[in-house]
Amino acid sequence: MEFLKTLQIGTTNPGVSTGTRWITSAGETIDSYSPVDGKIIASVTAADKAGYETVMQKAEEAFKTWRLVPAPRRGEIVRQIGDALRENKEPLGKLVSYEMGKSLQEGYGEVQEMIDICDFAVGLSRQLHGLTMHSERPAHRMYEQYHPLGIVGIISAFNFPVAVWSWNTMLAWVCGDVCVWKPSEKVPLCAVACQNIIADVFRRNNIPEGVSGLVIGGREIGEWMSADTRVPLVSATGSTRMGKAVGTTVAARLGRSLLELGGNNAIIISKEADLNIAILGALFGAVGTAGQRCTTTRRLIIHEDVYESVKNKLVAAYQQLKIGDPLDQHNHVGPLIDKDAVRMYLASIDACKKEGGRFIVEGAVLEGPGYESGCYVKPCIAEAEPGYQIVQHETFAPILYLLKYKTMEEAIAIQNEVPQGLSSSIMTLNMREAEQFLSHAGSDCGIANVNIGTSGAEIGGAFGGEKETGGGRESGSDAWKAYMRRQTNTINYSQSLPLAQGIRFDL
Repeated sequence: MEFLKTLQIGTTNPGVSTGTRWITSAGETIDSYSPVDGKIIASVTAADKAGYETVMQKAEEAFKTWRLVPAPRRGEIVRQIGDALRENKEPLGKLVSYEMGKSLQEGYGEVQEMIDICDFAVGLSRQLHGLTMHSERPAHRMYEQYHPLGIVGIISAFNFPVAVWSWNTMLAWVCGDVCVWKPSEKVPLCAVACQNIIADVFRRNNIPEGVSGLVIGGREIGEWMSADTRVPLVSATGSTRMGKAVGTTVAARLGRSLLELGGNNAIIISKEADLNIAILGALFGAVGTAGQRCTTTRRLIIHEDVYESVKNKLVAAYQQLKIGDPLDQHNHVGPLIDKDAVRMYLASIDACKKEGGRFIVEGAVLEGPGYESGCYVKPCIAEAEPGYQIVQHETFAPILYLLKYKTMEEAIAIQNEVPQGLSSSIMTLNMREAEQFLSHAGSDCGIANVNIGTSGAEIGGAFGGEKETGGGRESGSDAWKAYMRRQTNTINYSQSLPLAQGIRFDL
C-alpha cells in the first residue's frame, strides 16, 4: 500500500528507537493484522530489556541538554512537527484507519488532533508562567515557577493510536521533559510511522538522541516503566484494571501518575430537548469508532414523555447505518479491533439478556463478503434498567442501553451511579435543567456537555474524568502543569534576616 511506503514502513520494522536512531532488539516479533480485512500489514520486533535500558539511558542524557533549551525554541521544534504532520495527514490517517479499524474520516480527524495540539503547545511554550505573591517580611519577594520533571513515560491504548500520545508528548516537550512511549501492541505501526516523521524533524534540527524514545511491546514494558524510578511521571491510557495496576506501582515509589481510564458515558434526553440534535449526538456517540472510544455513549437516560419517540427515531437511524471497510467513506461503522473484542461484545449481549434486557435492535457478528476478518458487528440497542450489572460495566463495543426517568433529579442520579466518571451530556432547551446538570449537584464527570454528545472533545479543554476514570487531565487548559514540578522562591534583598510568623531567633 502506497501510504506504508510514504511513512517508511517496511515488511519488518524495529520497535525500539531513541528518537533519531532505531535500535536492534531481541524481543518477540509482533505481527500487526488489520481488522479491516484480517490481513497482516507488517511486523515489528518488540523491545527486550536491553533495548529498554538503552532508550532510558539515552533519555536521561538527553534531558540534561533538552531542559536547557529555551522553551520557545522547544516550541519551534513542535511547530515543525505540526507541519510534518500536515504533510503526512493523508497517509497517516489511512494507516490509523487500516490498522485500528476506525472510519477514514476519524483517522484523518485523529491526525488533525495531533496537528491541533502542536499548535496549542507552540503557543504554550511562551506561557509557562507562575505567580508572584506579597511577602509578609519587608524587603522580600516571593514567586513560584515551574521546572521540567525529566522522563515522562507514556502508555497509550489501541483506540487512539496516535492522538493521545501527542497530547502528552507535545506538552511535555515544550515543558522541557523528554518522553518514552509504550504504544499498544495492537497498533504498533502507527507508532513506527510517528517516530519516522519525528526523526526527520529532529535530525534537521540537531536535537539530541533520546528526547523521543519508543519501546514497543507487551504488558511487561508497562510494568518496567511503572516501577522505574528514573520516570517521575507515567501517563497511562487504557482500562481501569490496567490503570489501577500502574497507579499502585507508581505510587509505591512515590512517583506521579496521570491516568485516563474507562468511561460509561450517558446522555440525558429531556422532554424539552431538540430531538433532531439529540438523535444525531446519540448516534455518533454510540457507534463512532464502533463503540471503542472512552467517551462512547453507552447509556441514554430518556424522559418518559419522549421515550417512545426517541426509541423509534433511534431504531430508524440504526437501520440506515452502513457497516464495512472504514477506508470507504460511504460506511459509518468499521470493525472492532480484534476477535477478543468480538467475544466481549457477544458476552455483554448475553449478560444483558440474562438480566432481563430487551433488544430492540439486535446485535450480531457479520459474515460474508467484506466481513472476512470476523471483526465486524452490528451496533445494537437494549432497553434496560439502571441497576443491571452490565449497565454498570464498560463494554468497548457498540451496545447502547436505554433507560427511562421521570424527574431531573432521578436522571442525574442514574447518570452518576456508575463507577466511571468521564463524559456526560444533557439534551435540553430548558436553561434551568442545563444549569442543574452543570451545578454542584449535577454531573460528577470530568466532562459535562449541553446539547452536544459525549464524544469528540476539543484539544483546548482539559480532557479527563473522575472516580474509576482515574482523575487525570490531558491536552488543553492548564493540563501542562502535570508535566512540571512547582517551586516556590523567596528572595531576601534586605540587610537583615526577619523570620516568618514574627519568630525571633536572636543570639
